[in-house]
Amino acid sequence: MIIFVAALVFFAFIMVGMSFRVIRPFEKGLVERLGKYQRMLDSGLNVIIPFFDSVIKVDMREMVLEVPSQMVITKDNVVVEVDAVIYAQVTDPVRSRYEIFNYNLAATKLAQTNLRNIIGDMELDQSLTSRDAINAQLRDVLDTATDKWGVRVNRVELQRIDPPQDITDAMSQQMKAERLKRANILGAEGFKQAAILKAEGGKQAVILEAEGKSEAIKRVAEAEKYRQVTVAEGEAGAIMNVFTAIHNGKATEDVIMLKYLEALPKIANGQASKLFLPLETSKMLGSLAAAVEAVASGKGFGGQGSENKPGPKPGAAPPAPQA
Repeated sequence: MIIFVAALVFFAFIMVGMSFRVIRPFEKGLVERLGKYQRMLDSGLNVIIPFFDSVIKVDMREMVLEVPSQMVITKDNVVVEVDAVIYAQVTDPVRSRYEIFNYNLAATKLAQTNLRNIIGDMELDQSLTSRDAINAQLRDVLDTATDKWGVRVNRVELQRIDPPQDITDAMSQQMKAERLKRANILGAEGFKQAAILKAEGGKQAVILEAEGKSEAIKRVAEAEKYRQVTVAEGEAGAIMNVFTAIHNGKATEDVIMLKYLEALPKIANGQASKLFLPLETSKMLGSLAAAVEAVASGKGFGGQGSENKPGPKPGAAPPAPQA
């Protein structure tokens, strides 16, 4: 009797232990009762019917799937080795359990197939420089295909695109040539810019020097003009003062002769092209010109009427003109 009770108590503890299931925060539980899907368990402590219910736990975290490397032929018939990584996550535990046997394997094989198709439509250079485009296109294809499995493809990343060794060597030489060409172009551009800047600097210096000379010439001309105007104004003022003094003082001929004699040295020292004669010389030349005119008209020096017609007496009035 005691053994029976102990066995019954032990069996009760076992039944109670089998009636509880703990689901962790990143998991979902699928309850199958006698082989048929019954319900889904959330995280925490859940109660089931022992011996009738079984619980399948599904991990809901993002998982990483390795796509094995494979040889792919590009559009220009170059064989390259490629592989990739898929980041996927279960969104529907029920469909991921009952719609596909192994979604990890299925997603990997699907990625390999579509990777061959995508790279096969590209040339080698394009495939090497279009990683982002390949990743986006492959992710869209995989996400569409895995949606019915309750799996979402978050992103796809290409790990390697390795061409053959001879192609790699040729590409390396091409890269070196391109870099050397770029360096030469940059050097030439730098030399060109330096020459342009130097020429611009020389041009600006010549312009500034010419402007400085022009300004200096202008200042000198203005100074000379001011000097000449000042001197002329001074001379005009002096002449006006002399004229005023002579006019107001009613200078005699002696005073005028004295001023005339004082001005003769200044006239002689000038650089003018005109000839100034003394007062006596001008009078003498005037008398000589009158005599020459009289001889030419036959009135003097033995001309007709010169002997019989005496000249006018000093102080007498000139004869009246005949009608």
